Amino acid sequence: MSAPPTATGPDAPARRPAARPPAAADWTDRLWTAVLAGDQAAAAALAVRALESGLGPEALLLDVIAPLQARIGREWAADRISVVQEHAATAVTERVVGVLSGHPAFAPAAPTRGRATVACVDGEWHAFPARLLAEVLTLRGWRVDYLGAQCPTPHLIAHLHRTAPDALALSASLAARLPAAHAAITAAQAAGVPVIAGGAAFGADGRHAYLLGADAWAADARAAADRLAAGLPAPASPHLPVDDLPHLVDQEYTLVSRSSRQLVAAVMAALEREFPPVRAYTELQREHTLDDLGHIVEYLAVALYTGDPGLFHDFLAWTGEVLAARSVPDAFLAFSLRVLAAELRDLPRSVAVLTAARQPSAAPGHPS
Repeated sequence: MSAPPTATGPDAPARRPAARPPAAADWTDRLWTAVLAGDQAAAAALAVRALESGLGPEALLLDVIAPLQARIGREWAADRISVVQEHAATAVTERVVGVLSGHPAFAPAAPTRGRATVACVDGEWHAFPARLLAEVLTLRGWRVDYLGAQCPTPHLIAHLHRTAPDALALSASLAARLPAAHAAITAAQAAGVPVIAGGAAFGADGRHAYLLGADAWAADARAAADRLAAGLPAPASPHLPVDDLPHLVDQEYTLVSRSSRQLVAAVMAALEREFPPVRAYTELQREHTLDDLGHIVEYLAVALYTGDPGLFHDFLAWTGEVLAARSVPDAFLAFSLRVLAAELRDLPRSVAVLTAARQPSAAPGHPS
């Protein structure tokens, strides 16, 4: 039987184009509205709808929800949402992932790829990237031990000895956690477990992961899952952190870390002398300023630990953007660096890092 003739020409009835299924970016935009409103039920319903419209579970996690979480961080840094809104939005995205993990589409097959431990470095509270990796690995057939945020290194190593996983996936978002990451990497390798590192702390190119002796590095959860599927090399021979970073013998990192409280107090006192408005700060303003100064000292110490002054430059560039968004004068930051250099005048590497950071040629960027 032949098909009926198709009407054409100007008098033919208009055809509606076939509905285009929403792209990942469209779902991210839809979820953003619900997440920013703190509407957990609406956000979860949207995510389930995306899943049931044909978007794969891994794509939903990595191409919709991960960019959504990154947007939350950018909006906070630009002072377009408050820290309370940032925390609330993150809580909603975590709830969404929890709802999705119970959906039939997320039901994993029997584990076939081995066992992996996924954990955040001691002191690292940004657990969302590690949570996404744990979900992806489970979807791909791994037996996953997800240990969450802030995993103390001794407890992590005890777990590795008890479970003997094929790999440890170690996550850190803040470069301030690199010394703790280094301790975890070397201890895990001594236990015979290879380590793949991931997260913004290790640098966009993984330079800090390899500097600290990690067996592998991945830029995101998808790349990490692919790398683990390919297999990791046998871990490096047992060694101490100082074997990777011989410059630590000068003790500058230790001296700066241990004197952090005194350094912050000295800079705060100098700010109050130099800038009269600082003396009139409210208790909350003073607390925020002390926190900012503490982070500056902390990142100086990490730059000394890694031997990478660029890490401190990048942190200061990002800090300058955040402070500018909050109408904090540039002079405060420059003055604070001068005071720190004076306080640490007997530590040549520290002075060199601080002096270089005040130069106009310091490379702009974001915290690693």
